[in-house]
Amino acid sequence: MKKILSVITFICILLSVWYTFYSSMPQQISDLDTPEQEFSTLRALEHVKKISKKPHYLGSPAHEESKNYILEELKKLGLSPEIQEGFSLGDKGTMSKPQNIVTKIKGTKSGKALLLLSHYDSSQHSSYGASDAASGVATILESIRAYLSQNKTPTNDIIICISDGEELGLNGADLFVSEHQWAKNIGLVLNFEARGSGGNSFMLMETNGKNGKMIEEFIKADPKFPVTNSLAYSIYKLLPNDTDLTVFRKHGNIEGYNFAFIDDHFDYHTANDTWQNLDLNTLQHQGSYLMPLLTYFSDADISNLKSEQDFLYFNIPIFKIVKYPFKWIYPLLGIAIFLFIGLIIYGKARFRINFSEVGSGFLAFIISTGLAGVLGFGLWKLVLIIYPEYHDILHGFPYNGYYYIAGAIFLAIAAFFKVYSIFNNVEELPSILIAPLFFWILICGAAAVYLEGASYFIIPVLLCLVCQFVLINQKRPFPLLMLILCLPSIFMMAPFIATFPVALGLKITFASSVLTVLLCTLLLPVVGFYSKKSMLGTVAFVIALACLGASHFKSDFTKERQKPNSLVYIIHEDNNKAYWASYDHTLDSWTKNYIDRLKNIAKDWNQNTIESKYSNSFKYVNDAPLKNISSSKIETSFDSIQGDKRILDLCIRPQRNINRMDLFIRKSFKFEKLSANGISAKDITGKDGFVKNSFTERTGNRLLTYHLRDNESLELKMEFHKDSIPEIVLYESSYDLLESDLFSIPKRSETMIPKPFVLNDAITIKKTLTLEYVEKIKDSASLQNNQSSNQSEDNGQTN
Repeated sequence: MKKILSVITFICILLSVWYTFYSSMPQQISDLDTPEQEFSTLRALEHVKKISKKPHYLGSPAHEESKNYILEELKKLGLSPEIQEGFSLGDKGTMSKPQNIVTKIKGTKSGKALLLLSHYDSSQHSSYGASDAASGVATILESIRAYLSQNKTPTNDIIICISDGEELGLNGADLFVSEHQWAKNIGLVLNFEARGSGGNSFMLMETNGKNGKMIEEFIKADPKFPVTNSLAYSIYKLLPNDTDLTVFRKHGNIEGYNFAFIDDHFDYHTANDTWQNLDLNTLQHQGSYLMPLLTYFSDADISNLKSEQDFLYFNIPIFKIVKYPFKWIYPLLGIAIFLFIGLIIYGKARFRINFSEVGSGFLAFIISTGLAGVLGFGLWKLVLIIYPEYHDILHGFPYNGYYYIAGAIFLAIAAFFKVYSIFNNVEELPSILIAPLFFWILICGAAAVYLEGASYFIIPVLLCLVCQFVLINQKRPFPLLMLILCLPSIFMMAPFIATFPVALGLKITFASSVLTVLLCTLLLPVVGFYSKKSMLGTVAFVIALACLGASHFKSDFTKERQKPNSLVYIIHEDNNKAYWASYDHTLDSWTKNYIDRLKNIAKDWNQNTIESKYSNSFKYVNDAPLKNISSSKIETSFDSIQGDKRILDLCIRPQRNINRMDLFIRKSFKFEKLSANGISAKDITGKDGFVKNSFTERTGNRLLTYHLRDNESLELKMEFHKDSIPEIVLYESSYDLLESDLFSIPKRSETMIPKPFVLNDAITIKKTLTLEYVEKIKDSASLQNNQSSNQSEDNGQTN
């Protein structure tokens, strides 16, 4: 009977892990026959197909096509969309001229408006942008269609903003918040995003204050598959992964919810971000959020979502979302400490706790946890040695990444069962459990101080303390009772174990390994009674080897799993030479046509790193034949010294079709004033309390990245001390290396794609602008006139 119950509990544990993920998102999609009043995944997919036919980054021909398609679809719904256009400069010094698509559904009252937000531009230079974020635009278009089909008139205005330039620097959102008249009347934002092409969609809220009302209102809206927790939001706030919603929060003091999915992270920003790779269940999940939230918040009072208290919260199967206030953190921690100490005394009095066995429990915990962490960390390091080409997958998640995660998890399980099999006296289980409870309470104490959003993990600790009480009183407690008490631990921790390496890259796999052992220790009231722990460890180890073996057979690059690579042609006008450059760690048959690793001079080229998501620099630079390509003309329209200041107006006028300009100047150079195309940088107060400005208070050498549309010139107006001489390094780039008649570069093979996140397939010209002041030669009459007036004369010149 005991063996049967052990088998039953083991199967139940496996089923609970499966159900944790299965219940987190829809498992069926709605087809084209879905009633008009409901969201249809396949109708939304048609929008995704049309918007993501081609890469449609700002400045590309397809960008105009995608914009026009969205405009026409909104008009079909009886709306009157408009284009908001203008220059925008992001907080990090990236400028463009976005074209936002905006429209409004008028409400019956004049209160705060609900804003639906997503962006339609794809990432440069090769991403089709199906998931990121045509899926968000499609979710909004289909949900608005379904909502209007219900013939409802909302209480609140519903504003739709399909923003532009998000991928460049959140420029469209910045333009809307800074200049659009509707921005001041927004009470809440629902933003739809993506960092992969599948998986469940996670809700992350953004608020400048406390989250109490936001989470309460979200629960009232009652989405069917909520996936969210306060720990993820705490981590999100620490990472530099801003969205359009961040601009609304920072510069408009407007609250909102992000809805984003991250699975299949290897498709993010790549040529594989196509509608064929978009998980339709994920698209259904986005719709399952927006429909109830649109219905609820279009009529709810959203005039003041500020709150005086914060909540800890997490989703869990059946109960959806559980929440409780931050003010419970220390009382619950205190109760846990009190119970922990009390149970030690109580267990000792009942002769159920043996201090020598407690020491064994500490030894087992430390060895199993440490071994799992070392195996998880070493696994990824070993993988990079065996497969160095993975360095070229910049977001750190290769196509076979899930096999490595599974391998690391099963290695951790193997370590746990093998170590704890050494301490297999079930009579001493209350003593063995002391160490995991001790360390879990330490973790919760640290969370209470440093990461409050994670403090809800005190709940499984309290439940484990209840198990400890039962174990002290019963040598053989009923296994199913123990399992019920342990189930919340599985529901709460399993998603983090699987998601951490996907979100943060496989370099963080060791965290999943450690979390796996920590979860297993909370399950000791159940698995501690298994008599075949060593065998389970062996089985887990074999499964781990099978996962790693399967990963090897998926490690090559194919038509479905392409190797990212890069090539840039650079002309250095200062020395009249040309170069081939690549960001690739491992050269392949395509890049080897132009790059010889033995002739590498990259170390001389990385003083200025061209702006990219991961701040990558060139790995290889080789000499190349010099081509005759025109660079931008530098025109000075005004140059004057007034007192101790020099005022200079400069225009950089492209002489060929280019997509971006990157300007660098030494960090120590001080501008008193600087504007680009009439836009000045905002002062931003950092977390350290210091004010930063991407122009006048820079943290690095990069001055500005300007993404062009319609080849529009860059006009700089600057003021600085007259004795200073600005020396600006200009890189101007076009994404036409493979199409240019000047080159005969072959197409990539079907097993290759352009590397994302970096400048790629580009023709770049680099030159230095030394902006010395030159006195204008004057005739004697003008000199005499100047002496009498004692005024400075404007000096026009062309460099």
